[in-house]
Amino acid sequence: MEDVVSRLSPKAQHDYKLVRRAVDDQDQAAYAELMERYRESIYYMLLKMVNNPDDADDLTIEAFGKAFNRLKQYQPNYAFSTWMFKIASNNCIDFIRKERKKRTMSIDTGLRNEDGDNVTYDIEADVRDPEEEMMRDQRLAAMRQVVDKLKPRYKELVILRYFKEYSYDEISKELDLPLGTVKAQLFRARDFLSTLMKNTKDTI
Repeated sequence: MEDVVSRLSPKAQHDYKLVRRAVDDQDQAAYAELMERYRESIYYMLLKMVNNPDDADDLTIEAFGKAFNRLKQYQPNYAFSTWMFKIASNNCIDFIRKERKKRTMSIDTGLRNEDGDNVTYDIEADVRDPEEEMMRDQRLAAMRQVVDKLKPRYKELVILRYFKEYSYDEISKELDLPLGTVKAQLFRARDFLSTLMKNTKDTI
């Protein structure tokens, strides 16, 4: 392994050290530094692909989330940046394909089923009846119970981001944390939250 790492460029070797700190020591600063090193270049690559700043920003966050969740799988046979850009571009290609599929599905004309019959869709009014409101409140209450099981620092981030709908910049200022740290810790929080939700799926 040392021979493989030694063949990497100095920059790639530094990235590998950060990866090891993140994976072996659960070092949040290492996650944040990896993001800061490539966030901007990933964003501009994705912006060229989707030509929409909001989509590019969301896809950048999603790409790092996927990469961080798979970080144990990274091998230094090639640079971390190569691996990271491949994850981001593949994820973006999937997004573009889904968007194209959505655009080709006409609500007015509907779709044909296996028997060749035309199937149309009724668009419901964006107003919930009392029963739907009650079910929504119950789901939110159940979600709150799951969030309460998170570690305090993750719980605070999730509440600010998803319940109070703070932006990443607002969370950074509110908690006096670097933006990269906020995003890296939110990735971890979402991972923990997903695990907890799977264990309590019958109540949500």
